[in-house]
Amino acid sequence: MEAAGLGLTTKMVVSVVLGGVLGLIVYLYGVLVLHPRRLQSKLRRQGIRGPSPSLLIGNIAEMKKIQLQAPPSTATEHHLPLSHDWPSTVFPYIRQWRIKYGPTFTYSTGNAQLLCITDPEMVKHISLCTSLSLGKPSFLAKERKALFGSGILTSSGANWAYQKKIIAPELYMDKVKGMVKLMVDSTTSLLRSWESRIEKEEGFADIRVDEDLRSLSADIISRACFGSSYSQGKDIFVKLRTLQTVMSDGFLHFGVLGISHLPSKSNRLKWRLEKEIDTMIINVVKERIGAQHGEKDLLQMILEATKNAYAEYDRPFVNMSSDKFIVDNCKNIYFAGHETTATTATWALILLAANPDWQARARAEVLEICKDGTALPDAEMLRNMKILTMVIQETLRLYPVSSFVAREAFEDVKFKDLLVPKNTIIWIPVPTLHQNPDVWGADVNLFNPERFANGIQGACKIPQAYMPFGMGMRICVGQHFAMVELKVVLSLILSKFCFSLSPAYQHSPMFRLVIEPENGASLLMRKV
Repeated sequence: MEAAGLGLTTKMVVSVVLGGVLGLIVYLYGVLVLHPRRLQSKLRRQGIRGPSPSLLIGNIAEMKKIQLQAPPSTATEHHLPLSHDWPSTVFPYIRQWRIKYGPTFTYSTGNAQLLCITDPEMVKHISLCTSLSLGKPSFLAKERKALFGSGILTSSGANWAYQKKIIAPELYMDKVKGMVKLMVDSTTSLLRSWESRIEKEEGFADIRVDEDLRSLSADIISRACFGSSYSQGKDIFVKLRTLQTVMSDGFLHFGVLGISHLPSKSNRLKWRLEKEIDTMIINVVKERIGAQHGEKDLLQMILEATKNAYAEYDRPFVNMSSDKFIVDNCKNIYFAGHETTATTATWALILLAANPDWQARARAEVLEICKDGTALPDAEMLRNMKILTMVIQETLRLYPVSSFVAREAFEDVKFKDLLVPKNTIIWIPVPTLHQNPDVWGADVNLFNPERFANGIQGACKIPQAYMPFGMGMRICVGQHFAMVELKVVLSLILSKFCFSLSPAYQHSPMFRLVIEPENGASLLMRKV
């Protein structure tokens, strides 16, 4: 009897195990084979083509091969003017497949099926969509979890709508105007150190500006949003920078099933950094809660708004505690508020150094408005800096902060004659649109701020094709903060220094989640 019972139990266990294995196989077959094929078939029937994907990895192997074959893009000051056609070397597969398959094509990275759209008219229609059924890709939120958590940059639907309701009002222009003095104070401190170096080096100094601008932008976002200086939050920014580098190294592998869960060296480092950053931010939050200040910083305002939201709604955030909301959005603000602005300021200085005529024009305007440099810029002065605004806009066109705008269709959605099936990821390469000659004209690869003399509407045929801060209702809530900070930093630098490219500078844009100079940015600087 006991033997028979034992045998029956063993058979049941074996049956359960086999059933589980069979269920896993069926699930994996559905996820890895059936689901991608269904999406590809629906798109193919509408005339959308693309390279044939491989099981598990999609088109990653082909993307790597095309990248290896692409010629490097480097130049020194001896090869002026600089070449701005960097997308063909950084993302060569986009250009190659666009030529082969047309302006709208499909490809995949692992299990992620991407519908790549470079047609400006189609992008216009997508940007006008206000439905919450079109949001940030769910897989991207998982892939970037360590850096952004479930904050405003990666969330979708009601979750995103609630976060925007709390954060966006704190970054409206009327609030940002009150931060100008703080930005001026931080920038003035950096420029004094540059002046000191120039004096010690007999009138000229070779300065690595990208590193200094990154520290400056971190100091500004720290003071404006968290009531502390860069020195106090330095460890957070250093760890975020390391995390950014680690995650950009694996960019092509996003969408590969399970790869983010493997205990690889990079994943273990990513997990450790995520835990350390979260802990440090929690400590900053605790410190701010206990602080008493007459004037509240952004973090305190967000803390109060979050508290009020949780009091008003039973479930204001889907599967998200108030602590997680605060920590994740602090990470979003830390990264988006300092890394992207610093990178844009760096490219602006590089472009002005390579185009001394525009540098002279921008400086003349700044000195006129700021009374020959005797008056520090305020909100009204910044608003009147038209030439500087044009320079920044052209910088963002040639070197946009974000290389891709990504959306996922959570339901079937139609744009013009194209029906985008549910679960398809819409993938819009921003540099391709920003350097489309049909939209911008024959001089599309030249630095020409004059094209923005009559604003964005007058600069190109389809204004929605210009998207340095994203597009549609999900446009960056911090764009006013970023533009004001860029004007403050660049106007003060122009008022005090003349600069040219250092002999050490190599023009080699590369992708590290943002497009930045691979070898940094060294400028020869002297006082005006």
